[in-house]
Amino acid sequence: MSDTRQFKLPDVGEGLTEAEIISWRVKPGDTVRVNDIVVQIETAKSLVELPSPYAGTVADLLVGEGETVAVGTPIIAVSSEPRTAGEVGPAPAADEPPAVESPAPEAAVEPGLIGGPAPGGRTSVLVGYGPRTTEAKRRPRRTGAPGTGTSSATAHQSLQTAFSTDADHRSPELPVEDAEPALPQVPADTGMTALRVLAKPPVRKLAKDLGVDLRTVPASGAGGVVTRADVQAHAGGASAASPGVAEAAEQPPAGRVLGGRTRIPVKGVRKHTAQAMVSSAFTAPHVTEWLTLDATRTVRLVRRLAKHRDFRDVKVSPLVVVAKAVCLAVRRTAEVNAHWDEAAQEIVLEHDVNLGIAAATPRGLVVPNIKAADRMTLRELADALAQLIDSARAGRTQPAEMAGGSFTITNVGVFGVDAGTPILNPGEAGILAVGAISKRPWVVGRQVKPRWVLTLALSFDHRVVDGEQGSRFLADVAAIVRDPAEALLH
Repeated sequence: MSDTRQFKLPDVGEGLTEAEIISWRVKPGDTVRVNDIVVQIETAKSLVELPSPYAGTVADLLVGEGETVAVGTPIIAVSSEPRTAGEVGPAPAADEPPAVESPAPEAAVEPGLIGGPAPGGRTSVLVGYGPRTTEAKRRPRRTGAPGTGTSSATAHQSLQTAFSTDADHRSPELPVEDAEPALPQVPADTGMTALRVLAKPPVRKLAKDLGVDLRTVPASGAGGVVTRADVQAHAGGASAASPGVAEAAEQPPAGRVLGGRTRIPVKGVRKHTAQAMVSSAFTAPHVTEWLTLDATRTVRLVRRLAKHRDFRDVKVSPLVVVAKAVCLAVRRTAEVNAHWDEAAQEIVLEHDVNLGIAAATPRGLVVPNIKAADRMTLRELADALAQLIDSARAGRTQPAEMAGGSFTITNVGVFGVDAGTPILNPGEAGILAVGAISKRPWVVGRQVKPRWVLTLALSFDHRVVDGEQGSRFLADVAAIVRDPAEALLH
């Protein structure tokens, strides 16, 4: 006798209340195993892939793609069929309770890794699934041999690659003749490509509407991703576009047209960002200070490091130097690495600099942070920054990576903007905007010479940081960027 069970949308962390169904990885009739990825959702902070808590056959998809549902809503039904003699994997014990039945109260959730031991002898599962009282057991691994499917880890990596983008989050750049090599693209998972074409949900829908088999479409996107232009060209509905046009056409506004206007629903990351920025702007008294400086010595240092044997396999940019300068300047002005506790009416100084880097992605602004950045060497900081940018590009930034930030850097220079007045990331007392580095006439001694000039803009919470402290911090950061040798004094 088959037993149909419903998988309810869990809280994937940070007390989230709802999520949007981005794309299903399965369809009714498919066979799934425990921990197979079945759906990709977008929370208020990031894209998350959810594994199935059940093994069996997909009976029904209860929520359609593009719908936003509350935590605890059933999203998929899985029918558990009687096992045959040839079925792989151990049968569950008769008295073993289902892995997921309903979201547990927040207080009942125990910390720990999914499936690992938790305090009290329980087994930790995904937040919202509820703690299991059964003993944690390691399931036997299944190989990726033909006919048995690939492992869930391989599928997870491959499907994340499918959602990588070409959005550019580079650090302040030099002119073309002085520019550094761009960050490497995320490689495609060739083992999965043969089984599943890499394409974004809007592109899959377009192919379905046009009656195009994605497996027959040549991919031109980074990492073997099929783009909208590829589908249109294959269907004969559009001529091949230039790379810039293709990328722009790949992400049309998802809205409805009414009376010559397009109305775009705000949800997911963009909704969370809008709410957070309004709250920050009208809660914390913002003050912004500007400082324009000669960054020629930093530019020269970046060029030398690019040729250094210890930095040949990592992208070094002026942004890395600015990040290091921020970590060093915090030592003299700890107040900028703090936050205001409204309930307790206290200033809370953070001991570690969890350095946030604001990154613009197709789904909105995200601010993942580098944990304990002040304890890192320049090389370690460059590695962490490259990894952070790569994850943001691929849409793999997880909620935990955006929690606990203490100070933020926003790089507006990548867009050719000189400076701006950034709004504080909620829960932080300082944010530094890094403008474009460009050659301008500058007075050196008694002569006017062309120099690499940069503008920094510091916004801070005036409840936590007063004018003297903010000015000193900005001056310290500028002194190191002006002359990196100043770092020896910190």
